[in-house]
Amino acid sequence: MQANISTTPAQTTIQTLERIGAHSHVRGLGLDERLEPRDNAQGMVGQHAARKAAGTIVKIVQAGRIAGRSMLIAGPPSTGKTAIAMGMAQTLGADVPFTSVSAAEVFSLEMSKTEALMQAFRKSIGVRIKEEAEIIEGEVVEIQIDRSLTGATKTGKIVMKTTDMETVYELGNKMIDALQKEKVTAGDVVSIEKSSGRITKLGRSFARSRDYDAIGSDTRFVQCPEGELQRRREVVHTVSLHEIDVINSRTQGFLALFAGDTGEIKPELRDQINAKVSEWREEGKADIVPGVLFIDEVHMLDIECFSFLNRALESELAPLVVMASNRGKERIRGTRFMSPHGLPIDLLDRVLIIATKPYSEDEVRQILAIRAQEEEVTLKDEALSVLTRMAMETSLRYSINLITTANLAARRRKADEVDVADVRRVYNLFVDEKRSVQYLREHAAEFLSEVDELAPGA
Repeated sequence: MQANISTTPAQTTIQTLERIGAHSHVRGLGLDERLEPRDNAQGMVGQHAARKAAGTIVKIVQAGRIAGRSMLIAGPPSTGKTAIAMGMAQTLGADVPFTSVSAAEVFSLEMSKTEALMQAFRKSIGVRIKEEAEIIEGEVVEIQIDRSLTGATKTGKIVMKTTDMETVYELGNKMIDALQKEKVTAGDVVSIEKSSGRITKLGRSFARSRDYDAIGSDTRFVQCPEGELQRRREVVHTVSLHEIDVINSRTQGFLALFAGDTGEIKPELRDQINAKVSEWREEGKADIVPGVLFIDEVHMLDIECFSFLNRALESELAPLVVMASNRGKERIRGTRFMSPHGLPIDLLDRVLIIATKPYSEDEVRQILAIRAQEEEVTLKDEALSVLTRMAMETSLRYSINLITTANLAARRRKADEVDVADVRRVYNLFVDEKRSVQYLREHAAEFLSEVDELAPGA
C-alpha cells in the first residue's frame, strides 16, 4: 500500500459508436416538477405509479443523505422494469454513479461471489474530490521551437499574456509534444495545469478575429484573460471507490481499469482507503456521492449472496440498491424454501417494492410508435395497428423485433413506409413463442426427446 492514495486515473479519449439498443429511447422517467408522471414523455409510457415511486427515490438519491436503502421492481416480463431503472440513471445524470449488473454475472467472474458484489457496490459510490490546482491561463503571443540537427532534442519558448502582463516560459520536450498535439498556435487562449502539464484550449482571442485566416465554423472566440498569468483554481473531479481501490492495488495499478482484470482486492486495502476517504470528508476535501446499483434478475442470486447483501446494505458506504424480478413465488437458490420473488423474507423486509403492471393496448401502440421513431422506421397506421394487436396476443418484445425486420422487407421492395404486407411477410418468417410450441407439439415424433428415452418401459 502506498503512503499517498492516488485518485486520478489516466486521461483517455473515448470514441463512442452510436447504436440502437433495447432501451435507447429512454431519456428519463418522464415526470414533471411535482413528480407527476406524464402520459408519454422522455420515452416512457404508462406505469404511472411505478414511475412516480422511482422519481421519489431519485430525489432521495440526489439529496445524497440516505444510503443503504434498497428497492425491488417486481412485475411480469415486458412491463418496463429495466426501462424504469434506465430512466432513473438518465435522470440522475453523469455525476451520480450508476452501475448495472445481471445476477448471473456474479457467478461467471473469476473471483468469489462476494468479491464481485463488493466491487459492484464500490463502483456505485462516488467520491467528489476538491483540489487546488495551479494553472497558467492566458493568450499565446508566440511559440518558438528549435530542433537539434538530429531531431532528438527539442527546445523552445512560449510567450503568453493577459490584459495586465506578459511572460516568457521555457519549454521542455513533454510540453512541446503536448502543444503540438493540441495544435496550439499564436492567438489561442489556453489553460495549462502546472502539476500535470495538461493543456486545454479555451478558444481563440477576439483580438485575432479579424485575421484573414481560414477558420472553421466551430471556432470559439473568447476574451483575453485578466489579472495574473499564474493563479490557483479549485478543481473538482469525481471517481468511484472501486477506481481508487484498483489504482492503489499492487497487482496492476491503474492499468487494470482498462484491462478489466482487477482480481481480488484485499479487505485491508479497502479499510485503509475508507479511513482516508473519511479523513478527507472531515477536512472538507471530499464529499461522498451515493449512487445506484441495479441488479437485474435478482432471483438468480443464491442464499450466500443474499446474506452478503444484508450485511453490505448496513454499511455507511453503501449505495441505493435497485433490484428487478419477474418471479412470483420462487425457490430461493441454495435452499429448499419458497419465498415471494425468490428473495429471503429478511431481505424483503428491508426493501421498498414497486409493482409494474401489464400495458394496455393504447400504451403498447405508443411504445411501438416510439421504437419505430428511434429506429428511423416509418410505419403506416394500419401496420402499427397490426403490430399492436400482435403484441397483445404474443409479447411486446416480439412486435418490437418485427419493426426492424419489416423495415428490411419494405426496403427490398424499395418502399419508404412499412405496410401491412411487410408485417405479414415477416410474421410468417419469424414465429412467436406460442406458434413455436404448437409446431413442436404437432411434430413431437420428429424431434429428439430425452424424456421419452428415459421413461419407464421405453
